[in-house]
Amino acid sequence: MHSDCIFKKEQAMCLEKIQRANDLLGLNDSFSGCPGMWDNLTCWKPARVGEMVLVSCPELFRIFNPDQVWELETIDREFDFPDTNSLDLSDMRVVSRNCTEDGWSEPFPHYVDACGFDEYDEYEPGDQDYYYLSVKALYTVGYSTSLVTLTTAMVILCRFRKLHCTRNFIHMNLFVSFMLRAISVFIKDWILYAEQDSNHCFVSTVECKAIMVFFHYCVVSNYFWLFIEGLYLFTLLVETFFPERRYFYWYTIIGWGTPTVCVSVWAMLRLYFDDTGCWDMNDNTALWWVIKGPVVGSIMVNFVLFIGIIVILVQKLQSPDMGGNESSIYFSCVQKCYCKPQRAQQHSCKMSELSTITLRLARSTLLLIPLFGIHYTVFAFSPENVSKRERLVFELGLGSFQGFVVAVLYCFLNGEVQAEIKRKWRSWKVNRYFAVDFKHRHPSLASSGVNGGTQLSILSKSSSQIRMSGLPADNLAT
Repeated sequence: MHSDCIFKKEQAMCLEKIQRANDLLGLNDSFSGCPGMWDNLTCWKPARVGEMVLVSCPELFRIFNPDQVWELETIDREFDFPDTNSLDLSDMRVVSRNCTEDGWSEPFPHYVDACGFDEYDEYEPGDQDYYYLSVKALYTVGYSTSLVTLTTAMVILCRFRKLHCTRNFIHMNLFVSFMLRAISVFIKDWILYAEQDSNHCFVSTVECKAIMVFFHYCVVSNYFWLFIEGLYLFTLLVETFFPERRYFYWYTIIGWGTPTVCVSVWAMLRLYFDDTGCWDMNDNTALWWVIKGPVVGSIMVNFVLFIGIIVILVQKLQSPDMGGNESSIYFSCVQKCYCKPQRAQQHSCKMSELSTITLRLARSTLLLIPLFGIHYTVFAFSPENVSKRERLVFELGLGSFQGFVVAVLYCFLNGEVQAEIKRKWRSWKVNRYFAVDFKHRHPSLASSGVNGGTQLSILSKSSSQIRMSGLPADNLAT
């Protein structure tokens, strides 16, 4: 839970306790003692003059110092305040105040000394706010860059029909999952943190909860499509031929269906057992593992697949039949054999060529396996409050640029994509050249509104008639 939310939650609970104590004790404005108060860190119950009140260190310090051993508070059930009799000033992490005729004394010992909280600690509020703003700026730039590059990559893959095959369909689903993840982050920030003074800690609306459900669904889907990429590559290396369309059907169910089930179960459990706030805080560890468990599982399975892929590639590299010009084999056979394996025989692609293609594709795809598998395992099993800053940098800072890297590796640096774009570019230049040339040769037709496509068709027909009549092409102008 964010520190601001902890403060607000503790303050609200403190005011309720003070009001309850005042009602039970019959305290009014004529009370000569010290009234209960919230000192922006902890709660102090009403006390009479000369009374000393002891309290344990605030909850916030327990969040900042999770490795320390904290004594459990004994609660006074009458007023819901910590029982003073159970505490001793000589104990560590205990703070006291004396009620004097002039009011409350200063806390002794000071919170810094009693609670082991260094005033120069890395969690100083000003430094912490600057850190969070820096991380937010970093992932905003990262997700924006990723969204632009992924959108461009999607347009390219959808535009060229020759790039339509199972492998690229999986890439396109991965691109969509990254795009949805970026969009969900922007929507979540807009809803929860659009205004700096907004009380997001106590926002509890249906729209806000729906946004959080959508956000978690996009994140889980992204992890599962990363897992699908690793699973598809592993299957491609293990099996020579397999029904890609049927496999793609199951890949789609796993990639989009499994997150739907996990997030739906989590939403129902939150609704019935922990319906607090905007569902952006995950204090209930058991409920949070409904989402975190499948994500961690996909990360670990992907890591195992990564190890298996390395072993297979090493074996293939040591195979004696892997010779030949890989580059020429790849560009000549990738479209006719890899995207449509059933046409391999009619195009005379040998099994050694297919193996070389698979190896080459594996090498390019393998660059992504460490990216989405290895670095996630670093924090896969660590508690949420351990290495929180490092986790934010990895998952939000670096992770926001992951979509950009995926688009570059899977699309912009892909040889098939580059070859198809170059082919389209050359075709456009040739068509434009003939259109301009025809306009100069036949200005009357050009001025009559004949478009470029019609001009080219006329030119093509004229050239055919010339070849059939045996006349030289130069006679066309006469």
